[in-house]
Amino acid sequence: MTRPLYAYAFLNDFVLLYPVYALLFSDAGLSVWQISSLFALWSVTGVLLEVPSGALADAVSRRLLLWTGPLLTAAGFALWVLAPSYTAFALGFVLWGAGGALGSGALEALVHEELDRLGAAESYARVMGRARAAGLVAVMAAMGLAGPVFAAGGHPAVGAASVLACLLCAAAATRFPEHRAAVSGGAGWAGTLRAGLADVRADRSVRGVLLLVAAVGSVWGALDEYTPLLVRETGVPAAVAPYVLLLIWAGATVGSLLAGPGERLGRAGFVGLLAGSGLALAVGASAGTPAGLGLVAVAFGGFQLAGVLADARLQRRIDDSGRATLTSVAGLGTETATIAVFGGYSAVASASAHGTAFAVFALPYLVTALVVVFGGAARRRRPR
Repeated sequence: MTRPLYAYAFLNDFVLLYPVYALLFSDAGLSVWQISSLFALWSVTGVLLEVPSGALADAVSRRLLLWTGPLLTAAGFALWVLAPSYTAFALGFVLWGAGGALGSGALEALVHEELDRLGAAESYARVMGRARAAGLVAVMAAMGLAGPVFAAGGHPAVGAASVLACLLCAAAATRFPEHRAAVSGGAGWAGTLRAGLADVRADRSVRGVLLLVAAVGSVWGALDEYTPLLVRETGVPAAVAPYVLLLIWAGATVGSLLAGPGERLGRAGFVGLLAGSGLALAVGASAGTPAGLGLVAVAFGGFQLAGVLADARLQRRIDDSGRATLTSVAGLGTETATIAVFGGYSAVASASAHGTAFAVFALPYLVTALVVVFGGAARRRRPR
């Protein structure tokens, strides 16, 4: 299973359009307002479809959704290149958002279920950590290749390469094993959704881990969008900035690869990971020097590791019947919190430096670490 998984994770993020699609929109004559509205449409599509698609993955074949999603994304990218216009870009973002939503929750559920069938559920964090590392490597590779491909063939060449990557991603998904029993009772999509949400309401520990997944993933996921501005603020020359950004991505990649050993941290180690990464972010960002960006890379690695471990905790607490639904609920929480961080960051950065804003948003990780500590203490005091 791991071979198609790692291929899928790499190809899903090996999109050469990533670094240049804003240029494509601008070259098509779109205004800044129009470009911003496209990003908003993308986010709204993902938020609206996140949980319903997870419920669908619990009601039908997860493998089916995993190879259908990249095909929708490929269709969206093809539209962008073949008919560049605001309408085509908007429809492309809807297709991209829908394709991403189909895979969110379904992938984690399928991987955990197949590992559990093989008696290897304890290796989930290690396997998913490597898969996420493959995705990060793909992003870095796409950043490196986008320039030469664009110089050789412009937007059509970059778009064609992105469509090809999506098609290969869909092909890799068809190789996933799936030994899942048919859903019984005829509840269908709506019944699966109701059952999954009922589990959230009934189990306090599941609610806690869902919130933990969102808290860990949302803040640094939003801050990542502003790292180029942070790098420029430290005085790094424009020609060197891409390499510094690659260093930060490399830090996140290392964090993913450490997921296996990270499983042995326990509660105290997890708290130390969150708090230490938050402090590294605060100190590194507020330093205002290129050297401080090394600490930012370390912090991002810690946050990535914590995110994989939080997801593994969630998978251990839910059963297969609603696994994709609840994983998608966690994804919805992450997306919603990320949007809130975007707004908060804009407010802070408008009145201060980017380094200060990064340091301010290290505080949620320190608060989350405290919540994990006191939450564990409260459960130990609670009578059986």
